[in-house]
Amino acid sequence: SATYCNTPRRPRYILQYTLTSPLDTRIHPVSRNSPGLVSSNAPHVSSLSLLGALLLLHYLNRALISPLRTPSRSKSHIIVPLSALAFNLTNGSLLGAYFSSPAAQAYLANAFARPSFWVGLALWAAGLAGNILHDEVLLNIRRTAKAKGKGRASPPPAGKGQKQSKQEHYAIPHGYLYRFISYPNYFCEWCEWLGFAIAAAPLPSFVSGADFLATVAPPWLFFMSEIFLMLPRAWQGHRWYRARFPDYPKERKVVIPFLF
Repeated sequence: SATYCNTPRRPRYILQYTLTSPLDTRIHPVSRNSPGLVSSNAPHVSSLSLLGALLLLHYLNRALISPLRTPSRSKSHIIVPLSALAFNLTNGSLLGAYFSSPAAQAYLANAFARPSFWVGLALWAAGLAGNILHDEVLLNIRRTAKAKGKGRASPPPAGKGQKQSKQEHYAIPHGYLYRFISYPNYFCEWCEWLGFAIAAAPLPSFVSGADFLATVAPPWLFFMSEIFLMLPRAWQGHRWYRARFPDYPKERKVVIPFLF
C-alpha cells in the first residue's frame, strides 16, 4: 500500500543516455587498445573483459533499459545533464586509463585466483539486482498513481538550478529495504561500486593523506565520489519525506540500514 503523492525526482528519461553514454565511449577505445585485451595469451584477459562488461551492463540498464520501463519524467534544468556529462567524461577517462595501465594489468593477472575478486563480483551483482528491484518499487508507485489519477502533493525541494514540477506523483514506498531506509536504491548502487572497486583495484592506504593520494585507484575514487554526490540528495529527500507524510515510518534511516 502507498499514500499517494510521490517518489523523489530523477532526470527526465530522454536525458539518461546522454548522461551515461560518455562513460561507455571512454572505456571502449581504451579497452580495445589495451595490450592485455589484444593478446590472446594474456592470463588476465578474461578478468579485464569481465570488469568492462560489468560497467557496460550497469549503464546499459541505466541509459537504455530503465528509460523504457519508466513513465514520463519531469523536465530538468540544463545544469543537470551538463554536470552528469562532465562527471561521466572524467570518470570514464580515469577508469579507461587505469584499466590500460601496467599496474592494473599486473594486479588483475591472477584475479580469478584471488577471493577478493569473487567477493567483489558477488557484491556488485547483489547491488545491481537490489538497485533494479528498489527502482521498480518507485516505478510501480508512479505507474499506479498515473493509472488511477491519484492526487498530487508538492514535490521535494528542487536543487539549485532545478525547477519543481507539479506533475509528479509521490508516495511512501514500502517493502524490501524500504523497511529500513528511505533510499535503498542509492545504498544498492554504492554496493555495486564498492564490489567493483574490491574486484578491480587494491585497497588504498589510509595511513596518511599523502599515502592515500599515492595509492588510491580510479575504481575507488568512483565509489567514493558516488557517496559524496548522492549522500546529500538522500538526506534532503529523507527530510522531505518526513515533513510531507505524517505517517512516514519513524524508524527508517536515510540510506544505510540501522546506521544512518
